[in-house]
Amino acid sequence: MRQIVLDTETTGLEAEKGHRIIELGCVELVNRRRTHRTLHHYLQPDREIDPGAQEVHGISAEMLAGKPRFVDVAREFLDFVADAELIIHNADFDVGFLNAELRALGADAPRIPGICTVVDTLVLARRLHPGQRNSLDALCKRYAVDNTGREFHGALLDAQLLADVYLAMTGGQATLLLDQNAGQAALSQTAARAVARDGLRLAVIRASADELAEHERYLALLDKQSGGKTLWRRFGSPAG
Repeated sequence: MRQIVLDTETTGLEAEKGHRIIELGCVELVNRRRTHRTLHHYLQPDREIDPGAQEVHGISAEMLAGKPRFVDVAREFLDFVADAELIIHNADFDVGFLNAELRALGADAPRIPGICTVVDTLVLARRLHPGQRNSLDALCKRYAVDNTGREFHGALLDAQLLADVYLAMTGGQATLLLDQNAGQAALSQTAARAVARDGLRLAVIRASADELAEHERYLALLDKQSGGKTLWRRFGSPAG
């Protein structure tokens, strides 16, 4: 499975008003592992950068002097992402800008939906964490991804951070499903056997007072974390 984690920086917020991509960053994953293949370009937009956008990404017109235009890197970009699954945070924004750049190349140029599938990590995060902040910074904090070097937004840096967030956000779920499937497989391979009980003399070892106190302390902790929904208390504890 080949995935490309992608981010862009732009001159403004609205592609339909002529704003352009000025930075493009891509990070490749194969079978959920980084390959260390990346694609990164700063791009000359041939227009001014909105002051509000510059405050976010810190990219000035002077920094882009002499940089290639999108048309110069379009073939490289299309070859890099072809047939991959794109992982994008707030995908409508980036895909809208990419399609606007591709339309400017001519009617025969492909569009993103025609060459890639897209996973929007913002939609995924809102499903997993309803009612919470789900910006990239918030997700980095939630999943313990180090973003201390992120003074400004940057396409390649943000794609690298998003790759770590995406793997963390989806890895736990995948691991749970794998464990569940493995458990079901083990159960299906286990045959029931009758146990002969005649002559069995089983020792009964009662819990000590200290052990009972520790058990109660642990149940109190579970009660606190589960909001009083500890099943052990509901069905009765055999410890005593």
